[in-house]
Amino acid sequence: MTRLDTLAPAGREPATAAACCALAKTPVSVAESERLAPIFKALGDPVRLRLASLIAAAPEVCVCEISPLFELSSGTISHHLKTLREAGLVGSERRGTYVYYWIEPEVLGSLSALLAVDCC
Repeated sequence: MTRLDTLAPAGREPATAAACCALAKTPVSVAESERLAPIFKALGDPVRLRLASLIAAAPEVCVCEISPLFELSSGTISHHLKTLREAGLVGSERRGTYVYYWIEPEVLGSLSALLAVDCC
């Protein structure tokens, strides 16, 4: 029994090596937690989570296609997109008067690997 095993809530078995996601199998390093926490924080807002989902559903999305899907001002949408961009979850490129966004697959891959379930 390890020191961590003693932290299991009363009446509940401590986690075992048979845990079914990467998060439960290997503790996250300090560096990895500092890299991933801002991404999870950015996704912690319902508008940003929806924005990320819409952007991930296509190779790239113009802000002109995103804005009408929300009952928010363009400034508010821009703020949320900036937060996603600063977290590294989306990339962007200005083309004329519009900005196009795409999901950063490496970042999604890191989140997926951490939360991946690999059991029954």
